[in-house]
Amino acid sequence: MDDYIVRASAADSQIRAFAASTRGLVEHARQIHGMSPVATAALGRLLTAGAMMGSMMKGEKDLLTLQIGCSGPIGGLTVTADSRAGVKGYVHNPLVNLPPNAQGKLDVGGALGAGMLSVIKDLGLKEPYVGQTNLVTGEIAEDITYYFAASEQVPSSVALGVLMNKDNTVRQAGGFIIQLLPFAGEEVIAGLEKKIAQLHSITALLDQDMTPEQILESVLGEFGLEITDTIPTQYYCNCTKERVAKALISIGKKDLREMIEEGRPIEVNCHFCNTNYEFSTEELKELLRRAQR
Repeated sequence: MDDYIVRASAADSQIRAFAASTRGLVEHARQIHGMSPVATAALGRLLTAGAMMGSMMKGEKDLLTLQIGCSGPIGGLTVTADSRAGVKGYVHNPLVNLPPNAQGKLDVGGALGAGMLSVIKDLGLKEPYVGQTNLVTGEIAEDITYYFAASEQVPSSVALGVLMNKDNTVRQAGGFIIQLLPFAGEEVIAGLEKKIAQLHSITALLDQDMTPEQILESVLGEFGLEITDTIPTQYYCNCTKERVAKALISIGKKDLREMIEEGRPIEVNCHFCNTNYEFSTEELKELLRRAQR
């Protein structure tokens, strides 16, 4: 089945929830970036969160960027998502390799180490909204949970999981974001906290081939779950040669002249989809003419 996100409400709209199935897009990311299992798990979790958080945005042109700067060997991660749940991302060191953690799982926290999560929302205003919080565990789900509480004052439960096959392909990927709305009553808050405390890990639910609907039913069924929307999500990069050309123009006339003087084509790589764009000396001269207009 193709990847998708379900949006839902529960407890007479005191709770809102999102759940995603993202195996296909995470496997696509693994293939194009040639990632190790731990890098796949880290980026897969952030891509899953990005897809769900992107789908929370209202405007058609709204963009969300999740950036993790960290001290661990993975070096950092970047994910960008749009309001249609198109998502893309990359890690600085896709080949990072670590032994399993104390629980025998992929050591995402060890790969990230200490650092900071930045959430940048470009809503078409003069300046984008930027929220920053320190990484709590480096396991990503807990870090985004903390971001929602500290930066947006929205009590949330975030679960993100990526399961790998023995041949290092992605077996399952997905997660959920469950949030209490400001008018939620004490009884609902206490009931939800109790239910989440009893919950198996998200990877255990994914390993049972549970759909996003079934995952939310297992958490919120007793609260009167209502699925309100289902939307597709996919790995989507909107880079084109013209976009790359505009980026080259923006680096300035001096740098363009130096490239032209070298007298050979240059190759520009897109971080997000690994597409290479070649510009001949003649094309660079045309870009310089455009820069001088």
